[in-house]
Amino acid sequence: MNEEIKKILDQKVKQYNQISFIAKDPICIPHLFQKQQDIEIAAFFAAIFAWGNRTTIINKSTELMQKMDHAPHAFCLHHQPNDLKKLFGFKHRTFNDTDLLYCIAFLKAHYEHHESLESAFFVRHTDGKKINNITEALIHFQQYFMSLEDAPQRTKKHISSPAAGSTCKRLNMFLRWMVRKDHTGVDFGIWSAIKPSELIIPIDVHVARIARTLGILKRPQTDWEAALELTNYCRTLDSKDPVKYDFALFSLGVIEKMI
Repeated sequence: MNEEIKKILDQKVKQYNQISFIAKDPICIPHLFQKQQDIEIAAFFAAIFAWGNRTTIINKSTELMQKMDHAPHAFCLHHQPNDLKKLFGFKHRTFNDTDLLYCIAFLKAHYEHHESLESAFFVRHTDGKKINNITEALIHFQQYFMSLEDAPQRTKKHISSPAAGSTCKRLNMFLRWMVRKDHTGVDFGIWSAIKPSELIIPIDVHVARIARTLGILKRPQTDWEAALELTNYCRTLDSKDPVKYDFALFSLGVIEKMI
């Protein structure tokens, strides 16, 4: 462990892991809600939309919450066919209304039988056995998500999997929001199937660039193995809460544009 790097990253975590961080980050969308299921659904969409400009991500997520009457759980469970018409034409980058309507169908099917979206990741839908490994959970979630009849193949690309070597940045960010919790109140910590120590850093090109510049990521490819390598390094800095360093690495790359 490099003590100087730890000092820098700890300082940046302290600077950005604050309530003031919420307003300009997609995590502001689930913070609009109090009910757990609303938080889960709002967070899921905000995370899935999270590529590109943060302001655009927030605006599109807000637009979707408005179309769902600011009650995403009730909308998913109780919508009528006419209610879905307001979703026609919705688009964010490559995510379109075909993808959105399938997401709604999946969420309806899941919440009809489960209290929380947590079980979609950490309980195998085929035999009910618990999953306590992030890699397995993410692979399982993609398979479960795409398991409805006539699932559009185009939607699969929005739900990444380690099986394809993806960093799974957006899903790992979603899991950070749901699992991690501390005194600052940014992350929700409403799931308990795994511990924060088991989470994986949400890595994208910005985080990877900063990590390589600091010398804490050696792998040249930005893929699932790189996410594991970076997380393992962060565990040497804080074994119980390695993904808190997402605040530091993301902010250095995107907000401060260090390089």
